[in-house]
Amino acid sequence: MKKILVLNGPNLNLLGVREPDVYGTVTLADIEREVTEYAAGRGASVDCFQSNHEGALIDKLHEARGAYEGIVYNPGAHTHYSYALRDAVSSIDVPTVEVHLSDISAREEFRRISVIAPVCVAQIKGKGKEGYKEAVDVLLAR
Repeated sequence: MKKILVLNGPNLNLLGVREPDVYGTVTLADIEREVTEYAAGRGASVDCFQSNHEGALIDKLHEARGAYEGIVYNPGAHTHYSYALRDAVSSIDVPTVEVHLSDISAREEFRRISVIAPVCVAQIKGKGKEGYKEAVDVLLAR
């Protein structure tokens, strides 16, 4: 059975209450439950982790080496400036799919750039919670 890590960055713990006009009313717990069930139906297991702290996310990425066959990663605001997280993703040999609930390319200018996407196998944006499931499919097809 393939193991997938679903990793979520800063402020995603506030999904459901934070800017529902942008991110919807689904909670992080809802997303984690749905993606876990979806992956199980496809023969994979999922572990979920969220942190508002860059170092904790870096540590989790480092721990993923040898423990997971893929990572679904929503870096949140770190997307746009965290070269430390970019380096962490590029330093491990675990295929990573970057996911965003909203379409970052259609939002404010500063949100349109991802420093992390170039070291990922794919980027999925603007598909809401379904983007997480699509990321699972991308990883399982590899």
